[in-house]
Amino acid sequence: MTKSLLLSLAILSFTACAKEEPKINKFVCTSKPIPPLQIIDKPIDFGSDRIAMTKEYIKTHYGKTVENIEIVPKVIVLHWTAEMDFEKSFKRLKPQKLLTDRKDIAKASLLNVSAQFLVDRDGTIYRLMPENWMARHVIGLNYSSIGVENVGGEGNKKDDLTPAQRKANIALIRYLRYKYPSIEYLIGHHEYKQMESTPLWLERDKGYRTTKADPGAKFMAEMREGVKDLLLKMPPKNK
Repeated sequence: MTKSLLLSLAILSFTACAKEEPKINKFVCTSKPIPPLQIIDKPIDFGSDRIAMTKEYIKTHYGKTVENIEIVPKVIVLHWTAEMDFEKSFKRLKPQKLLTDRKDIAKASLLNVSAQFLVDRDGTIYRLMPENWMARHVIGLNYSSIGVENVGGEGNKKDDLTPAQRKANIALIRYLRYKYPSIEYLIGHHEYKQMESTPLWLERDKGYRTTKADPGAKFMAEMREGVKDLLLKMPPKNK
């Protein structure tokens, strides 16, 4: 069965102004329209069990009792899946409960990891869940961040993300920044611990940290160069 039979395609096109210049008591938009962005909806399992586990995660790790799992995005976090195959990557995110091989984070919660977006090797962008629902993808920052996973990162060591993925990530960052003006930061997963000094860091367990390599300094430098006009912040430097 082809992807076209399994997935619904949402084509999103809009114009936004990133820069304005004063012209005799009025402002004139000088930015170019954002090109149409294709996003395919391919939902992971996000039923009542996952919602309940997400609420419990928020309570346990962030000290918040919430009625829903909606967030106000402040951070975009870029990742790789460490899998070279799209379906294998998707199957790891799809179940509501954490897979048994994730013993490194199982003590913190049995809530499965997830992300709002998954970008395939050919640059196709998939939306896995509502953009403003909390996903478990980064310690300390889940309650204010949108996660973008990229298929690749073989062996969890190598930046092998494709030119098409790089182009797609830049387009997706632009889409998110214009849709959610609240977004302030763009970070790589490997940079997440640098955010501990910011008010956005909510993790209460001082022993709950992991070391990440994705998606690497080179990839992040390219992303920041590609969206430098958006003036997104980098994480604070480690002291």
